[in-house]
Amino acid sequence: MKVTVVGAGNVGATCADVLAYKEIANEIVLLDIKEGVAEGKSLDIWQKAPIDLYDSRTIGSTNDYAATEGSDVVVITSGLPRKPGMSRDDLISVNAGIVKGVTENVVKYSPNAIIVVVSNPLDVMTYCAHITSGHPREKVMGMAGILDTARYRAFLASELNCSPKDIQAMLLGGHGDTMVPLPRYTTVSGIPITELVAKDRLDAIVNRTINGGGELVKLMGTSAWYAPGSAAAQMVEAIVRDQKRIFPVCIKLDGEYGINDTYLGVPVVLGKNGIERIIELQLNAEEKALLQTSRERVREVMDALDKVNAQAA
Repeated sequence: MKVTVVGAGNVGATCADVLAYKEIANEIVLLDIKEGVAEGKSLDIWQKAPIDLYDSRTIGSTNDYAATEGSDVVVITSGLPRKPGMSRDDLISVNAGIVKGVTENVVKYSPNAIIVVVSNPLDVMTYCAHITSGHPREKVMGMAGILDTARYRAFLASELNCSPKDIQAMLLGGHGDTMVPLPRYTTVSGIPITELVAKDRLDAIVNRTINGGGELVKLMGTSAWYAPGSAAAQMVEAIVRDQKRIFPVCIKLDGEYGINDTYLGVPVVLGKNGIERIIELQLNAEEKALLQTSRERVREVMDALDKVNAQAA
């Protein structure tokens, strides 16, 4: 089993490290455009294999996609990180060009690979990779919902002073300010969260989750990497090991939730074929309205990408 991570920055290197540590693939290729970076980080990960006791071999490559040939799954993390004061949408023109070029090379050398997109703005970069690859929608997906849900669960665990292992949660929509956390679908060892956390505190936690990425950018001056890298690795694991895990994942909707031709996060079953099933939750009127707002915002940025592509043609 072979997995490639394109982009050896903080997120990509973290993803490759988690994949190796958990022995999710026999061979993990880390690729970057900056000379020596992927080779160095891959070598560093391999040198800790005797310490952490894993067999996965990590290999680095500077912009040589031939090294990625025959990959079963490819994770795309390439692109500029978000800086303070910069919205995800500000990244669209530059990062769309990067993701398009990467996807073309991925398809050239690994035509059957399942593609996981991490680049921002996430929903629209998933759109870019999908239309560039020509793959069915089940084979090209975006990582956002797992990260957003993890933040939500972590904040709840802190509030309740309990283990995050016992918290299950779900959210929908775009990755960013219009994501839709679902307290109705949030439980702690089966107990509804509304029985454990007062409404004002729960609302505050939901708001912190929505702004979770921005909070970290303000603190560090750049985007997060440990949680995003681990979230991408969890998706790869579900695919490689055919786990049939249920995760919120960005995919093109074709009528699900009453939405067409928009890339949004929804719960899916992840297995060896990629997205094997989309799960449609029974939303109430308020949740439907929030999801529609999210759809409109993502659609605006998709339209912006279409405009960029038209100008380049």
